[in-house]
Amino acid sequence: MSKDTEGKSEKIMDMESKVLWYPDSKRNTQMDKFRIQVNGNYGLNLVNYNDLYQWSVDSYAEFWAEVWRTCGVVSSKPYEEVVDVTKQISDVPEWFKGARLNYAENLLKHADQDKVALYAAREGGEEIVKVTFGELRRDVALFAAAMRKMGVQTGDRVVGYLPNGIHAVEAMLAAASIGAIWSSTSVDFGVNGVLDRFSQIQPKLIFSVAAVVYNGKTHDHMEKLNSVVKGLPDLEKVVVIPYARSKHETDLSKIPNSVFLDDFLASGRGDADQFPQLEFEQLPFSHPLFIMYSSGTTGAPKCMVHSAGGTLIQHLKEHILHGNMTSSDVIIYYTTTGWMMWNWLVSALAVGASVVLYDGSPLMPTPDVLWNLTDQLGITIFGTGAKWLSVLQEKNLKPGGTDIVSCFMGQNPTVPVYRGEIQTRNLGMAVEAWGKPVWGDSGELVCLKPIPCQPTHFWNDENGSKYHKAYFSTYPGVWAHGDYCKINPKTGGVVMLGRSDGTLNPNGVRFGSSEIYNIVHHQRSLLQSGFAGPLQEHPPTAKLLRERGGERERERERERERDRDTDDEEPPDQNPA
Repeated sequence: MSKDTEGKSEKIMDMESKVLWYPDSKRNTQMDKFRIQVNGNYGLNLVNYNDLYQWSVDSYAEFWAEVWRTCGVVSSKPYEEVVDVTKQISDVPEWFKGARLNYAENLLKHADQDKVALYAAREGGEEIVKVTFGELRRDVALFAAAMRKMGVQTGDRVVGYLPNGIHAVEAMLAAASIGAIWSSTSVDFGVNGVLDRFSQIQPKLIFSVAAVVYNGKTHDHMEKLNSVVKGLPDLEKVVVIPYARSKHETDLSKIPNSVFLDDFLASGRGDADQFPQLEFEQLPFSHPLFIMYSSGTTGAPKCMVHSAGGTLIQHLKEHILHGNMTSSDVIIYYTTTGWMMWNWLVSALAVGASVVLYDGSPLMPTPDVLWNLTDQLGITIFGTGAKWLSVLQEKNLKPGGTDIVSCFMGQNPTVPVYRGEIQTRNLGMAVEAWGKPVWGDSGELVCLKPIPCQPTHFWNDENGSKYHKAYFSTYPGVWAHGDYCKINPKTGGVVMLGRSDGTLNPNGVRFGSSEIYNIVHHQRSLLQSGFAGPLQEHPPTAKLLRERGGERERERERERERDRDTDDEEPPDQNPA
């Protein structure tokens, strides 16, 4: 660990543990009800959260079985075994062997079909679109029927190059209902960034938009989409949504096998022109659901495959137990489709909560746009990255994890919130700070025991060598993904201290140094280059050493798209866990 990191750690832990919030009562929380339930079912005397946490990591098979029952996982066939406890986390053991389920079915199971499932708001848009659970089921059925009509089958890859809106949710759920694998990138990704990811998984179908609005401007998306399509030879269909631009203003002639969304969906209606029945393929717990991507620190981004069952049960645990969420809640998380928090947000549908989708700048037309939305919709759970809050603080405005597609640490309604700390290590997550075994010392964030939400494998990594190098090469048999942390011995809270690898995180936008080098090294006049994200709170620094006469390359530089926007003025804080 660097001296800067150690100094930052000491400074943080030297601060007095100031309580920012204290729970009024623990008795009515779902976390405490779960503790009481565990005591009754297993003859235990777990007094508080610390006791419950320790039991959850010591008896993790029993814990996850209890989560399955408590959170109401829907399956067509029960499991035969939770997990083989003789295996280590590096063995990537199979979870809930024998069970058959469908992720989309669990998200669309809510009994009240007239309840609002989705609210969608857009920058500059006056109308907030509402979709009920009944309407969502109907639309997902139509998407799925159209996918089946064009030949999408279980295991095929369906991708979205989409903003955070209703169509992204509907397409993802439709793919999941079939057993196809969903992957998405945000519209702010450049062509190279998208192809670095999608070209590895070779999708059969892509959904995208004609244009987007951000920071008060309409940005054409068709040119980028055309370039992406050219780099994906296995694509059989390109579905274009006339988003932020009308259909008659959009020219599809340059994109082969392209079709507008309404024409694509019409193929799912069939000859009778009726909405089809929604069908859910019953699949193993470990069946692939999502492909997420690493930052690309040492080359092309790694393609992390996440299982349907592991994602579902982990998100249910976090929403219901750690978030105290119920079907009466309305939740928003400011995110894009390229961040794992989008997947996490959408999983709140499984609880019956209403999900709010926002697309656009969080500072336009005014910095309080999300707070206004909170008041307007009665949002009860609000999530965002820290960078946006720091921007609000700078403006003096006061309001009234990709690797596991979820969280190692998080919120807890039964314990206080302390300044500068994440409240607790989450149930079932055997997290420690290694290299420094004593509590209160900083070290590498590790997970000691198996968890159902770890990736099942990496795409195109048949022998698992890349997978094990990524997570188990530092400490054999122990998970480590490249974060430094510190556990406060007084509060049990966790302080995150930054990355231990080469991942860059300017303004919360997380990417690897190779994504920058892949661009700048095309310049023939370049002798050397370096790109570093310092620990201090100021922008990352790029250093280029040019040959004499290198100024002629400046115009070429301007034409090269950057993979991600790291502009200081508009920071969508996105740091996958």
